[in-house]
Amino acid sequence: MKFKRHNTILRLISEQNIETQQQLAELLIAEGFSATQATVSRDIKELNIIKVHDHDDHYKYAVAKQGGRSSDSTKLQTIFRESVISVDYAVNIVVIRTITGTANAAAAGIDAMHLPNIVGTLAGDDTIMVVMRSQSKAQDFCTDMKNLLK
Repeated sequence: MKFKRHNTILRLISEQNIETQQQLAELLIAEGFSATQATVSRDIKELNIIKVHDHDDHYKYAVAKQGGRSSDSTKLQTIFRESVISVDYAVNIVVIRTITGTANAAAAGIDAMHLPNIVGTLAGDDTIMVVMRSQSKAQDFCTDMKNLLK
């Protein structure tokens, strides 16, 4: 059953833009599988699935490529997920609070995403400031980062 579910997950993420674990769980249920958020979370980890930035300024699930830059990017995104406490924005600046001592690593994860709407990042000990090109881009980035943490 797990093997079939894994194959279905891989097929679904290759055919559709899936942005959340909840969305993936709902699609699995529609395919006839019993899927909780915890099950989906474990499957994502086992299948080495990551969230990637697509051409529409959103994030979607994709299978991580092995080796090189993608592997480094995956590691940095993992560090980001594990170190971030909160994300908020004011005008065109996104403020990200992290566990003490992890802001630089989390900022490196953001920089590794190479997002075109980021003007720059500045990291302290437990806070990252991300300067965006506009308020709407800051709001979108803030939403995307919150989704990345789910």
